[in-house]
Amino acid sequence: MAKRFATFVATLLGASLVVFFVLEILPGDPAMVILGPNADQEAYDALSKQLGLDRPMFERYFDWIGGLLTGNLGDSYAYSVPVWDLLLERMALTVPLALIAMVMSVAAALVLGVYAASRHNKPGDYGVMAFSQLGIAVPNFWFGILLILFFSVYLRWFSSGGFPGWSEGFWLALKSLILPAIALATVQTAILARTTRSAVLETFREDYVRTARAKGLNAKATLWRHVVRNALIPVITIMGLQFANLLTGTIVIENVFYLPGLGRLVFQAISNRDLVVVKDVVLFLAAMVIIVNFLVDLAYAVIDPRLKVHDV
Repeated sequence: MAKRFATFVATLLGASLVVFFVLEILPGDPAMVILGPNADQEAYDALSKQLGLDRPMFERYFDWIGGLLTGNLGDSYAYSVPVWDLLLERMALTVPLALIAMVMSVAAALVLGVYAASRHNKPGDYGVMAFSQLGIAVPNFWFGILLILFFSVYLRWFSSGGFPGWSEGFWLALKSLILPAIALATVQTAILARTTRSAVLETFREDYVRTARAKGLNAKATLWRHVVRNALIPVITIMGLQFANLLTGTIVIENVFYLPGLGRLVFQAISNRDLVVVKDVVLFLAAMVIIVNFLVDLAYAVIDPRLKVHDV
C-alpha cells in the first residue's frame, strides 16, 4: 500500500512538471495575446508583472503547485475569474457526460462480450467481433457528426448541439447529452466487448469450469455462476481505466457538439493563450487518470488476493 501511494504521488508530481514546462516553452506570450501586437512597452511590462511572467520559471512553478495544494488555482487571463469557479461550472457537464457514456459502454459491452463468447466461432461471435473492429476503427468525432446528421438533421429527435443547463429541466439537459455520450462510448464499448469476450473464453478453459460441467451443471448455469463472475476481474480493470479515457475524450466530443464543458474550456483557453486555465485543466484531467489508475490497482488487489503486493 505504501509503495503504491508513493508511486501515485511521484506520478502526480511528474505530470505537473511535464504540464507546466511543456506549456511554458511553447511559443507565444500571454501578455502579448491579451494586449495585441500594437500595445506599447509600458503596458506590456505592467501586464507581464501582474501576471507574474517576469519571474523565473521555477519560482512560478512552485507558486503554482503551492496554489494547487491550498485550493488557489489562480485567475483566468481571459475571463478574469478564479479558475476553480470555471472548473466547477464546466465539470457539471463533463462529469455527467462521461458517466452516461460509461454506463452505456459497460452495459452494451458486457452483453456483447458474453454473447460472443457463449457463441464462440459462430455467426453471433463473428458479428460482435466485426462490430468491435469497426467501433475501434471509426473516429468518435466522425461518428458524432453522423449522429447529428441522422438524429438531428434528418429525424429531428435531438438538438444538434448546445447544452441548456440543468436548471432548465433534468430531462431536457439529459437529452442534449445522449448523442455526445453515444459518440464518446462507441470506441470504449468496442474495446471492452473484446476484452470481455477474451476473458470469458479464457475462464471457460479453467479446470473448475470443466469440473462444474462434469458434475452435471448445464452450460447456462456454468456461464453465469462460475465463468462470468471470475472473468470480470480483468474487465473491471479496463472499466476503471476507461472512465479516465472518457473524461479526456470529452475534449473532442464537446467541440463537435458545442458543449460548454471542460473539453471546450481547454480548447478556448489554448486559443486565448490562457495558460493558467490550460495548465489547471490539463493537470486536472491527468490527475483524474492517475487517481483512477491508483484506485483500480487497489480494487484489483482486493478482488483477487493473489495479486496483492506486500510492502517490505
